[in-house]
Amino acid sequence: MNYTYPIDEVYWNKQEIIDVINFYSLVEQAYESSVNREELLLAYSRFKQIVPSKSEEKTLCGQFEKESGYSCYHAVKKARASEDGQKIKL
Repeated sequence: MNYTYPIDEVYWNKQEIIDVINFYSLVEQAYESSVNREELLLAYSRFKQIVPSKSEEKTLCGQFEKESGYSCYHAVKKARASEDGQKIKL
């Protein structure tokens, strides 16, 4: 991994930063191996609590995709379309 995660150190507290990094990490895992569907959706739900604005979400996830090549949108979309208990692999 030769990139940084887009985070907001000014407005987010330590736990929020950890939770956002966890979400990005699960998106990476969905691309590099596989990830539990429920775990990814739970992490996304927490991400949305921290980043409720759709435009801010698009900005952060766009930065993440530009840096890593991994799409938050496609990972969450595939997780939502999958059945309970499935592993997500992109």
